[in-house]
Amino acid sequence: MQKPAFIYTVSEINQIIKGLIQGDPRLSELWVGGELSNFKHHRSGHMYFTIKDRCSSLRCVFFRSENRYCRFTPEDGMELLLYGKVSVYEPGGLYQFYVSEMEPAGMGSLYLAFEQLKKKLEAEGLFREEHKQKLPALPRRIGVITSPTGAALQDILTTVRQRYPYVKIVVAESLMQGDEAPADIARAIDRLNAREEIELIIIARGGGSFEDLAPFNSETVARAIFHSRRPVISAVGHETDFTIADFVADLRAATPTAAAAAALPRYDELLRGVDRLRERSALVMQQRLQREKQLLDYTVTARFYRRPRERVQRARERSDRAGQRLQQSALQLLKLKGLQLAALEDKLEGASPLKLMARGYSFCQDEEGNVVRSIGDLQVGERLQLRFRDGTARCRIEELEEGSELV
Repeated sequence: MQKPAFIYTVSEINQIIKGLIQGDPRLSELWVGGELSNFKHHRSGHMYFTIKDRCSSLRCVFFRSENRYCRFTPEDGMELLLYGKVSVYEPGGLYQFYVSEMEPAGMGSLYLAFEQLKKKLEAEGLFREEHKQKLPALPRRIGVITSPTGAALQDILTTVRQRYPYVKIVVAESLMQGDEAPADIARAIDRLNAREEIELIIIARGGGSFEDLAPFNSETVARAIFHSRRPVISAVGHETDFTIADFVADLRAATPTAAAAAALPRYDELLRGVDRLRERSALVMQQRLQREKQLLDYTVTARFYRRPRERVQRARERSDRAGQRLQQSALQLLKLKGLQLAALEDKLEGASPLKLMARGYSFCQDEEGNVVRSIGDLQVGERLQLRFRDGTARCRIEELEEGSELV
């Protein structure tokens, strides 16, 4: 083999290939569709993944400076549309697709981001009813977050004047659309929460397209509403529009006018309610007085109160008679118990051994004082004691003679 006149380096080869690819207009500013796989969001912020179809795959990179505008989170298996260019990564000798924009195939990125965030926050419990705060019955100061030039503020002020003109409205100006709106709305919520006199917050916007309402589908606004110490009414769309803010808020109103109506009762209705309470109180008091009068009339005309001294005298006489009967019964009972006691004494006296001994009887004890009941308990020569009514005789057994048993 003849020695080559010129030898290329690896870097030179990669540069040539890169130049060829970049010089082909078909490989710059193009859309590519396929299925996302091997997605990796690096800690640097860059996204690395592969886009594939049934036969081939293509390496892709979505740099942080570009992907920060992506409104949804890419996931493996998604069908995507990618806009960008093909180029060569020279250090690795790899050609790959450099993504500038990413869209879900068949679904708008805003709607996909909405569904993803809704699913995430719902799983965390931000929509649960137990987290909803109760609206104050009659707030004295209401904070309104809105654009000062929008029609929403005028709708609220008009409704307040019609329903309850004595409430104070504190306006916290904020952007209502655009990339900076979510942070601005969250700051407005914090400012109103810092004011102790604010009892209720209304976030108001007069509707708009799905894109216009994007700030109210942001996680920043959702969490600011959830952590608000004051109840929040969300009124940012029309009747058919629902946002993430609506799901997190303590109450969702279809329009700013409906929000003001939900926050305040009508003044004339309050007055009519007071009148009804006054009438009801008067009726209850009248009924109570009537019952008390009937009770008083009955008490005055009752037989007991006609001649109270006579009734007390008769009661005292009945008490005296009952006392006498009780005393007689007690004496009779004591007499009966005395007779029973005397009978028991006679019976006990008749069974006394001293009575028997007075009639000439005695009893025999051994030297230890035990009563001897049988001749079989004795032995010849044993000492005994004979107990008589008036003394004791000591003796010794000379002879034992068995005889018939006495019954």
